[in-house]
Amino acid sequence: MQTEKGNICIACGKKLPGEALISLENMPASAQDIPDESEVKEDRAVTLKLFQCDDCGLVQFDCTPVGYYKDVIRSGGFSTTMVELRRRQYKYLISTYDLEKKNFLEVGCGQGEFLSVLEKFDVNAFGIEHRELLVEKAKKSGLRVWKDFASDSGIKLRDPYGIGKYDVFLSFNFLEHQPHPKDMLECIYEHLTDDGMGLVTVPSLEYILVHDGYYELIRDHLAYYTFETLEELLVSAGFEVLEKELINRDTLSVIVRKSKNTAAKMKNRKIKSVDVGGLKKSIDRIQDEARQLINRLKEKNQSMAIWGASHQGFTLAATTELKNFVRYIIDSAPFKQGKYAPASHLPIVAPDYFEKNPVDVILIVAPGYTDEIAGIIRKRYGEKVEILVLKSEHIEKYE
Repeated sequence: MQTEKGNICIACGKKLPGEALISLENMPASAQDIPDESEVKEDRAVTLKLFQCDDCGLVQFDCTPVGYYKDVIRSGGFSTTMVELRRRQYKYLISTYDLEKKNFLEVGCGQGEFLSVLEKFDVNAFGIEHRELLVEKAKKSGLRVWKDFASDSGIKLRDPYGIGKYDVFLSFNFLEHQPHPKDMLECIYEHLTDDGMGLVTVPSLEYILVHDGYYELIRDHLAYYTFETLEELLVSAGFEVLEKELINRDTLSVIVRKSKNTAAKMKNRKIKSVDVGGLKKSIDRIQDEARQLINRLKEKNQSMAIWGASHQGFTLAATTELKNFVRYIIDSAPFKQGKYAPASHLPIVAPDYFEKNPVDVILIVAPGYTDEIAGIIRKRYGEKVEILVLKSEHIEKYE
């Protein structure tokens, strides 16, 4: 992250190398500060530079965080795909580690999308969220949520329910947004019982590298973790990793426990250098495929839309010629509708917009939700609409 002393690692505080792994141009400035009609003229694309720390190995952008990094905004939080995933995770965690009746705290709970799933289990569910509006929505749903933010171990969280210390903490795709992730984890550590546990998920850097998905990179995500660098961070904050797995194809999930002896685990570690050659090639490849697709559709006098006002969809549109051809982006999240995609400035519309403004082709850009969205398209729009999907470094026909 940029400081007066130069670029330093957000995890270990050591100075970052002088040369970036990759520089990404024409990128959206954010994934959630989506401009409306009055703001879109002032919206600008940005250049993002990705570095790898030589000391702890963490891959990260050197930019300042987005203004809302303390807030949790989950447009897909209520999807059947994600609800089922959380239910399976909760069931396994609670049954495997005998956590019935225990006190759970979700750190960064949004409006309580996942807490409402946890409420169905025999545990005591609580949550903290920084954005006041989301806190109020959670409370109206009957959830025990309050405004707070885990910043560092010297600042105590409020305790409105008199719990004191919690048995389990939950953090779902929140840590990658943080400019001081170790401070956050140390704060959480101080608010756990002696044998307190945790379930942490973050997007997978391995997934991005294996599939050459440069469009997965976004300014909102300051850090890009591997299992090794995530464990390195967790251990440095006083936790030991009990289990780890890849979930939903693109997400790292780890179960941790407080540990009094983590120093030994920090020894003899080896830093793996990250190869971003595939990412650089994927930019050219996807840009070329987008051009070919547009030429094909122009020859047939066909029109096109994107489904997915996600950071992947925003990046794909902004960095290819799709921004000059696609008519609109469909998304089911009401708070995105009526706004414009950052950098590309494509209008974001509700699914029913298609009925009066149909297109011939829809490109799904929503990793993890492709099958669910394809089913909606077939049911609502019929069989004549051609469905494409962004898979790895290719734009393919949905099968």
